[in-house]
Amino acid sequence: MSYATRNDKDFSLEHKTKKKKSFVFSIFSSLLLLAAVIGAVVAVAMIFFLKDITNTLPSYQDMLDHQPSLATTIYDRNGKVVTQLFQENRTWVKLDAISPWMVKAILAAEDDSFYDHSGIRPVAIVRAIIVDIFHMGAKQGASTITQQLARNLFLSNEKTIIRKAKEAVLALRLERIYTKDQLLEMYLNTIYMGHGAYGVEAAAKTYFAKAPKNLTIDESAILAGLVAAPEKYSPFRSGKSSQTRKAYVMCRMLDLDWISKDDYDSYLNKNPALAKRTARTNSISLEGAPYFVSYILFKQLLPNYGTDKIYRGGLKVHTTLDIDLQKKAEEIVSKMPHEGALIALDPNTGEILAMVGGRDFDKSKFNRATQAYRQPGSSFKPIVYATALEQGYRGVDHILDAPLLFPNGWSPSNYTSNKYDGEITLLTALAKSINTSAVRLAQIDGVGRIADLARRIGITTPYLPDDLSVALGTASVTPLEMSIAYSTFANNGYKVEPYAVKEILSQRGESLEQNGPKLTSAISPTTAVSIRSMLEQVTGWGTGARAKIPNYETFGKTGTTNDWTDAWFVGGVPGLVVVVYIGNDNHKPLGGRSTGAVAALPVWKEFVSYAVSKMNLPSSFSIPGDAEVEAVRVCKTTGFIAAEGCPATTLLMAQGRAPTSICPWHGGSLSAARADDNAPQLLLAPIDDEATSNKYAMKLAGEDLTQPQDNSGQTDSAPIPQKKAPEKEPVKLPSSSADPYKKDPSQQTDMEAKYQELLRKYNIIE
Repeated sequence: MSYATRNDKDFSLEHKTKKKKSFVFSIFSSLLLLAAVIGAVVAVAMIFFLKDITNTLPSYQDMLDHQPSLATTIYDRNGKVVTQLFQENRTWVKLDAISPWMVKAILAAEDDSFYDHSGIRPVAIVRAIIVDIFHMGAKQGASTITQQLARNLFLSNEKTIIRKAKEAVLALRLERIYTKDQLLEMYLNTIYMGHGAYGVEAAAKTYFAKAPKNLTIDESAILAGLVAAPEKYSPFRSGKSSQTRKAYVMCRMLDLDWISKDDYDSYLNKNPALAKRTARTNSISLEGAPYFVSYILFKQLLPNYGTDKIYRGGLKVHTTLDIDLQKKAEEIVSKMPHEGALIALDPNTGEILAMVGGRDFDKSKFNRATQAYRQPGSSFKPIVYATALEQGYRGVDHILDAPLLFPNGWSPSNYTSNKYDGEITLLTALAKSINTSAVRLAQIDGVGRIADLARRIGITTPYLPDDLSVALGTASVTPLEMSIAYSTFANNGYKVEPYAVKEILSQRGESLEQNGPKLTSAISPTTAVSIRSMLEQVTGWGTGARAKIPNYETFGKTGTTNDWTDAWFVGGVPGLVVVVYIGNDNHKPLGGRSTGAVAALPVWKEFVSYAVSKMNLPSSFSIPGDAEVEAVRVCKTTGFIAAEGCPATTLLMAQGRAPTSICPWHGGSLSAARADDNAPQLLLAPIDDEATSNKYAMKLAGEDLTQPQDNSGQTDSAPIPQKKAPEKEPVKLPSSSADPYKKDPSQQTDMEAKYQELLRKYNIIE
């Protein structure tokens, strides 16, 4: 065998036989390299992208400090919910106060692996991103409960890949600073569940009128099913769609072995009773006690705390209101044929128990209880009589009921203008609401003294006349003012400051504000008890006799203005003062000679009768020791101690000031009556002349005492001494042609405009 000679360079690397690379391998290598480059670029881009996103997201501290929008709840004095104020109807509830079925249902429907993942599900996110890219937009879900929570708290609902990235970052952050239970509680309190209900508390109340802890399996499945599409799956809108979604949720719960097959079969086809829907167009609608709530809203809550705190802060406002009394008041006022108001106060504390400012708040925001300045008519007269008591006069003293004609032509008359009773006791003049006697007494008192006492007991109106017409109730006052004034008579002489809010608690239960009674000594206990006793005669045998509440000491006074344009009844029982006002906003007459006794008294009687059946009130008024009064049985006609045949009544008088002799007109001794140092006396006003007193003064025993008499030549034998009162101040008279409503200080149209202005001021409406 021969071998061919080879050169060394034949074995060099340059001359080795080279293997050919496959084409497929070359393509694969190129693609791999390209992918690596793209991956690197994408990685770098993602780093900058995520860094940029991270810098624009809330920090950990921001997330810890975040406060959800919570409804402010207004409670009555007994802890009953009156209404809620909110931008989002949400009330926070602890996780352990939520039905376990609701927890299982929401997890089954939205995220059954919630307790296992770290806030996101990477595989699901990748799948979603691929689908979104393929469709050139965000089409795929895959959000965990934590991601949904992040979106609800901090992001919008826009469907973009950027938003999804932010959502994932925030979810991871949330998982680092909160426990799973905390996250689930936050989620259950923030999700929107349709019909204005945010969170499970509002949803349970909206759909089933129950607390979330009482939700059953099927109710929980219905609510959990709402999260995906609240309007579509609402049982109020479509029972069929709701049932389909409910079945899906229950099937998921069964697959997860969270409910038994028996439970599944039992609840699947059940249709739980739905709550009665209440129409609520927006957050400013006031469902419960609207006049009362608007009163505290614009007087106290919004000025002190601002719109954001009130409508988003989750405050708990505990008020003085009694919601049962309020509902009864609203029911009664809504049935009145004319507009009006009712307000009820606790006279011992000033707490507002009920407030109704009109027949329909939706039609008129004008709160007639606090904003309507109206003439109180004769219901103002007790202030005139209380002023007389302060100056030492007594209910048993006498005054004339006789025609009046002042130099300027002013001639006030009685309701029955052609009848005069002559000389009568003050207690009779008040009980029968005699106008001429009230004007005389006002001239004796002095208008300035009357105004001073009115101010002390709570009449704050700027529309208080400084002339004798004040005795007839020509001031323009609000029902609230009248309730304060009469509370002074009820509580033995203290002016109360009415208040409506007892305490305000923050979302965390911290006390932000506390309020209590504020009382100021206004008149002496003796004066207060004495005038209250005289007002009890009104409801006993006077113009307000039909107002008497059986088994309760009752005091009060009717009020009627000229031409029957306004009707009042003001009064109370122990522990309660109530004012009822009725009148048209345009001041047209009520018609049918509608006096306070005809129009307002029945409304007052119905409400107070209901109130005493619900409240634990004493049957009689307390009389403090320093009042120094005594109960005296007196003759209503003469004021002397009642004899057997007298028209008698029991009157509380200052100790040592009561007459000691028996009524000489009904069997008593005339000489004893003349010798009685405390015998009643006839008070003659400066307007009274000798002819008037002789004509209208009482005659001797055995003669007709009820008709005007000519006592000329007989005054020496009269047991009633006369006392001519000096004119304490220049008499001021009203114009004989004055129109009290020529300029109404509280036009309804103005108040409606002011209400809308307040809504804009506090950014409640645009």
